[in-house]
Amino acid sequence: MSGFETGALEELRQVESELNTRWPETKIEPSLDRIRALADILGDPQATYPVVHVGGTNGKTSTSRMIDALLTRIGLRTGRYTSPHLQLATERISVDGAPIPPERYVEIYRDVEPYLSIVDARGDVPMSKFEVLTGMAFAAFADAPVDAAVIEVGMGGSWDATNIADGRIAVITPIGLDHVEYLGGDLAGIAEEKAGIIKPDAVALFAQQDPAVEQVLLRRCAEVDASVARFGSEFGVIQRDIAVGGQMLRLQGLGGEYDEVFLPLHGAHQAANAALALAAVEAFFGAGADRRLDVDAVREAFATVSSPGRLERVRSAPTVLVDAAHNPHGAEALAKALDEEFGFRKLVAVVGVMQEKDAVGILSALEPVVQEVVLTSNSSPRALDPDLLAGIAVPIFGEDRMVVQPHLVDAIEEAVRLAEESDDGDVVSGGGVVVTGSVVTAGDARALFGKEPS
Repeated sequence: MSGFETGALEELRQVESELNTRWPETKIEPSLDRIRALADILGDPQATYPVVHVGGTNGKTSTSRMIDALLTRIGLRTGRYTSPHLQLATERISVDGAPIPPERYVEIYRDVEPYLSIVDARGDVPMSKFEVLTGMAFAAFADAPVDAAVIEVGMGGSWDATNIADGRIAVITPIGLDHVEYLGGDLAGIAEEKAGIIKPDAVALFAQQDPAVEQVLLRRCAEVDASVARFGSEFGVIQRDIAVGGQMLRLQGLGGEYDEVFLPLHGAHQAANAALALAAVEAFFGAGADRRLDVDAVREAFATVSSPGRLERVRSAPTVLVDAAHNPHGAEALAKALDEEFGFRKLVAVVGVMQEKDAVGILSALEPVVQEVVLTSNSSPRALDPDLLAGIAVPIFGEDRMVVQPHLVDAIEEAVRLAEESDDGDVVSGGGVVVTGSVVTAGDARALFGKEPS
C-alpha cells in the first residue's frame, strides 16, 4: 500500500472516530428536523436528482445494487447509498457503481462538518451518525453530479433520515420482523412505518408480502395516490434454473418478458430481488404496457451484479460461504438457498449475532440444513457473548452438534476441520462452511479471507 493510500486510510479512521462520538445507528430519536436542517444549509442536494427509494426488511442492499447496475448499463451516472457497510465505511456511498475513495469520503465530511454544530445547537438532540452520513451521501451525489440516486432506507421508513428525499420510485422489499426494539413486534405496525417512503404520485413496487403487510402498503398508496405494481401480479419470476455460479432467469417485467437473464447470485430470494429491481427501473423510465427496456442491456447489467456478503464464496475446497443474514427471515432465505442449490456432504455453520437480534429465530432457521454449528463473536462491541449464544443454541441443536470458539478466525478454522471430517475421523471432500448471523460477522469473515471492500 502506498504512503498516500495509507495516509488516506488514517484520515478515514480519524473521521470515523469523530462520527462514532455521535449516536450510533442503533439509537434513534424519531424526527426529520435535524436532517432537514442540514440539507437546507447544504442547499437541498437531495432535490437535484431523481431518487429510487428502497425500503423493506431484507434484500434492500442486493436490490439496490441491481437497480444501480441496470441504470448504469442503460447509460445514467448513478449514486448509491446503502447501509450498513461490511468492511469499510466508504462502501455506503457509491458513485458510478463503486465506493468513493477514502480521501473523497474525508473531503465530503470536512465539507459538511462546519454545519453540524449549527444543526446540533438548534435542538436538544444532536445529529446522529446515520443522519450525518445521509447528508454526506446527498451532497456527494449532487457534487458528482449523478443522473439518478438509489437510496436505501437505514431503518423503518417514515422517520428515517433518507426520507427527506422525494423518491418518485418507492421499492418495498419483503417486510418481516427486525429492529423490534424500535419498530415493535407487530408486522402491520412495521409495515405502516416502512410505507412512509411512498410519496404522493409516486410509483410503488412491492416484493411478495404477508397479506396483512400488503393491505397496509396498498392503503398508503391509496392515501397518497401512488401507482402500484406487485410481485406475482404485474411482474415476477417466470422461470428459474440453477446454473454454474448463479441462476438463469426468465423475468416478467412491467413491459414484457426478459429471457436468458443470468444472475451470478444464489437463491430464489435473489431472483425475486432481480424481478423487483427490473420493475423499478422500468417504472423509472416509464416502461410498461408492452414497452420494455433493451433486453441485451438488461442481460448485460444483471451479469455484472455482485452482492458482497450475500451467499458469497470466499474459499474453495472446502467451500466457505459468507452471508449477512441477521434476522429469521434472512436466515430462512439463506437456509432455503443452501438446501436447494448446494449439494454439500456436510455443512457446518459459523454463527455470530448481535445482542439485540433474534438469535433463537436465526439458529432455528439454520438448524434443518446444517449438521454442526460453531458459535462465535465478531468485532462489534454489541456482539452477543458466544457462551450466551451457546445457551440459546442448546435446545435447538443439542450439545453434540455445537462448539464454542470465541474468536472468529478460530471458529472458521474449527468449522473447516469439522466440514472435512467424516464420522470415523477421516478427511473427506464435499464439505462446506457458511459464516453468518450478522452483517459484522460477514464483513469480518470477508476481511479474514482477503476480500476487498466493494
